[in-house]
Amino acid sequence: MSYQKLQPGTSGAISQLASMQAVVCHGPKDYRLETVDMPVIGANELLISIAACGICASDCKCHSGAKMFWGGDGQPSWVKAPVIPGHEFFGYVEALGEGAAEHFGVEKGDRVIAEQIVPCGKCRFCTSGKYWMCEVHNIFGFQRIVADGGMADYMRLPPTARVHRIPDGIPLEDAAIIEPLSCAIHTVNRGDIQLDDVVVIAGAGPLGLLMVQVAALKTPKKLVVIDLVPERLALAKQYGADVVINPKTENADAIVKGLTEGYGCDVYIETTGAPVGVTQGLEMIRKLGRFVEFSVFGSETSADWSIIGDRKELDVRGAHLGPYCYPVAIDLLARGLVTSKGIVTHDFPLTEWERAFALANSLDSIKVLLRPQPRSRETTSQGTT
Repeated sequence: MSYQKLQPGTSGAISQLASMQAVVCHGPKDYRLETVDMPVIGANELLISIAACGICASDCKCHSGAKMFWGGDGQPSWVKAPVIPGHEFFGYVEALGEGAAEHFGVEKGDRVIAEQIVPCGKCRFCTSGKYWMCEVHNIFGFQRIVADGGMADYMRLPPTARVHRIPDGIPLEDAAIIEPLSCAIHTVNRGDIQLDDVVVIAGAGPLGLLMVQVAALKTPKKLVVIDLVPERLALAKQYGADVVINPKTENADAIVKGLTEGYGCDVYIETTGAPVGVTQGLEMIRKLGRFVEFSVFGSETSADWSIIGDRKELDVRGAHLGPYCYPVAIDLLARGLVTSKGIVTHDFPLTEWERAFALANSLDSIKVLLRPQPRSRETTSQGTT
C-alpha cells in the first residue's frame, strides 16, 4: 500500500514529513501497522493530525469478517481494501488546500472533527438534504483513498466532508466521543420520546450509555436500561436510568410489564447488536409502540413479523449515523450535560493496535481509543498530556 506525499506549496505543508504510521486493513483479520506516504490534499481539502480515534463495534465486526462489510452469497464487498480504518476521529488542521479555509470555515491549528460519511453531493439523497443516506455511501475508514480513516498520524478530509470545529475547553476524552454521541442523539430523536413514555434502552455499551444520557435529558416517565454487565448497569444508573435490569438474573419482560400495567414500554431502543435484543423488544413493547433499531449486526436476525403488523401495529424506525447532530453533541459536551467519564476506559498508541482491538472486542472495556504520540496542545480530563 502506498500514498503520495503532500504536494509542495500546499498551505501549511509539512515538507519534512514524507511518511506516517497507520493501521491498514487488507482484509478480514488482516490488519497491519505500516509506514505509508502522506496523503495528498487538493483544492478545498484539509490535512489533519489525529489526536485520537475510537474503536467502534463496527470496526471490530469488520475486522472479524462480518458479511455486511465483506459481502458474500453474491453480494460485493462494501469495504474497499487496503484502507486505513477509523471513523471516530478528531484532530488538528495541519495544512489547507487552495480555498479550504473559506470552504470549511477553519484555519490552521483549529481542532476539528468530520462526520462519518463522505457524501457524494449529487445523488437524490444528498441533493434533498438527506446526505447521511447518500447512495454512494463512502464512510471514513472503509473505502481506500476516497475515505481513508483516522487510525493514522494524519488524514485527508475531502471537499464534501462535513467538518465541525471543536471549541477549546472540551477535553480529549469528550472530543473523542462526539461521533458516537451524535449517533446516540439521532437514535433517541427517532424515538420521539414524550414526557409520559416508558423508554427501554437495550444494551449499555458505549452507544447505549450515551443514549441513556441523552434520553434522560428528555425526562421520560421511566427510563429503563437492560444489559448483562453489572458495571455498565451501575453507570446507566449514574447517567439517569430509573430502572436497570440484568436479564441473566431478572425477568426483563415481567419487570417492564409491571411498570406499565401490563401494556409494555412505549419506546424500545435496540443497541445490543445481538438477535435476542430484537426479539426481546418485540415482546416487550406495547401495541402501537415505537421500536428504534440502531445496532450493526454480525449475522442475520430472525423475528416473527406478524408481531410488527397484525398483533401490535408497531412503528419500526431505523437510525443511521448522526445527521445534523454534531453541533448538538458538541454543545451538550461543552455545557457538561453529557460526559465521557466512565465510558472512555482505555487508550493506546498506534503501535499497540492489536491489543486495543482485542480489548475493544471484549467486555473488559467500554470505549477504547487509539492515539498517535501525544501532543502537548491536547488536554485530557486529567490535564495536559
